[in-house]
Amino acid sequence: MLVFRRLTTALAFAFLGLSVPALANESVYTDLNLDRCQTIAADDMGASMKCKGYKNYPIYFSEGDLRQSVLYGPVRAELIEGAFESFGAFNHVNTKVEWRLDASGRPFAAILRWFIENVGDTGMPTKAAEGQVLVVARVAQPDDGLSCVVGYIDALSNPNANELARQLADSDARDFACGYQEGMWVGERGEKTSEQTHVWPEGLTGE
Repeated sequence: MLVFRRLTTALAFAFLGLSVPALANESVYTDLNLDRCQTIAADDMGASMKCKGYKNYPIYFSEGDLRQSVLYGPVRAELIEGAFESFGAFNHVNTKVEWRLDASGRPFAAILRWFIENVGDTGMPTKAAEGQVLVVARVAQPDDGLSCVVGYIDALSNPNANELARQLADSDARDFACGYQEGMWVGERGEKTSEQTHVWPEGLTGE
């Protein structure tokens, strides 16, 4: 019924000689369950895993030295083996992934919350010192295989952090040049965010 209504509206606009309004992007959500992921490689420092994502768009999760990195979609082998985008401080990701879908239902961006394990007065990570950052990433497509971080939003300093993340995803993720560009901070940025880290395979770029 929804498809029929959209088609009827489009035909009405066409008949009147008016431009058809663009359909808004939509969000769907999936759970990132590391206990159900397939281990690709592992050592004393961490592991690399392939996890269930959205439809035929998997999630590639990596951890090393108590820091985590995530890629989305049909990612090239060079990225799975050599890319790692994270934060300088110890960190871990949330378990809920928001996927932004275009009008055809294809995911083009993913949003995931990172927890930054800042140290407190005792010299150990504390809940009071913990930061939270929404990380917006480009989702790899079958014809390019490129996924990377598009930007960051401090979830504690911006009351509308989720809205800012969706706006950034919708405006920048599809045309983001992985390998040429590095993720940008959007909105207010507080002291609990930590500096981002960016490890990328040499010579691998997308335009």
